[in-house]
Amino acid sequence: MTTVPEDTTPQSATVPWRSTTVQVVLASTFLAPLGVPLISPALPVVRDQFGITDATASLLISVYFLTGIVLSPLIGMLADRVGRRRVLVVSLFAFSLSGGALAFVGSFDLLLAIRLVQGTAAAGIFIATVTLIGDAFSDVQRNAVLGVNNAMLSAGAAAYPLVGGALVAVAWNAPFLAYFAGLPVAVFAFLTLEEPVTDREPRRLVYIRNALSTLSGRSTAVYFGSAFATEVLLFGSVLTALPFLLTAQYGLSPVGIGLVVTAAEVVSIVVSSQNGRLARSLSNRLLVAGGFASFGIGLVGTWLAPTALFVGVAVTFVGAGLGLSMPSVDAAISGLVSDRYRAGALSIRNSTTFLGRSLGPVLFAGLALTTGYRPLLLGAGLAAFAWSLVVLLATR
Repeated sequence: MTTVPEDTTPQSATVPWRSTTVQVVLASTFLAPLGVPLISPALPVVRDQFGITDATASLLISVYFLTGIVLSPLIGMLADRVGRRRVLVVSLFAFSLSGGALAFVGSFDLLLAIRLVQGTAAAGIFIATVTLIGDAFSDVQRNAVLGVNNAMLSAGAAAYPLVGGALVAVAWNAPFLAYFAGLPVAVFAFLTLEEPVTDREPRRLVYIRNALSTLSGRSTAVYFGSAFATEVLLFGSVLTALPFLLTAQYGLSPVGIGLVVTAAEVVSIVVSSQNGRLARSLSNRLLVAGGFASFGIGLVGTWLAPTALFVGVAVTFVGAGLGLSMPSVDAAISGLVSDRYRAGALSIRNSTTFLGRSLGPVLFAGLALTTGYRPLLLGAGLAAFAWSLVVLLATR
């Protein structure tokens, strides 16, 4: 199934909602947050169920991203050579079926093994969806669609902690049954998505060499570093350290934790949806730098917060930072490469984000054994401010 890319107006900041590409991508992206935000509020319950430590429980998040770190470039190469549609459809089916199977596992080791498989499928979803947007849209409209895509990601991430918190109150493994909801999305993509026409590089060694050559330059390194830093901060602080802090210091239930995480995601939805409008007057460089400054305000705010309510207010700044930075990072990277190597370039971006997502939970949970969670959040906030300056200075 092949078609010409969407007919778009490059300088328009509107989103073509009737586009089949947009519909499939947004449906797939809404499914993607089932991977972690659904599980995050359940970490303390899973810890108690298997009699493990906080750091060991956090592996449920970390291992999800391990195979994606290594295999994302291969998935990107496949998407460039065999098509974005095939990669997305297969990934959606694999993600849903492996995730649902987790509900029937009684061993933590086997739970981790299946999460590796599911994480590989998740990498395919992330790479294919962002690449499809890069293929079909350009300029400010690309920012607009990527912003809405990130808003959809945040919408799922806002809803799923509440769903996960409610389900884990029924049974420790109940949240995993929610993954079967992805099967209708996979069928929808199979039936409606058309493959965009792009130039394909048939020779593997030439592809790898040329794809890497498109990623040279200081600005490119900064944008990839920004993707990595965003995920370390988000998954290490908000989705790992914060649930344990809120449980230990404020006695919040899983539902209460879900509400705090949701506060950040709701703000991310609003800010992400306006990325296209912001891109009319601000460069991607300024949007990314502003995102990290907002991260810093939010994380330092959680350190200062005297109550759980103030923590909830502070993390909204983290949500705003996410909405500013990630669509702008993807738009910048998409604009730096041709469609022939776009999936490859974005797959490397996916490797850096998966590395950050994998490293963040273990890093924060491990450091917290020495520092405690509150000082750790202060350090993370200061690091975010520092990276904001790096973006401003290194991409001039």
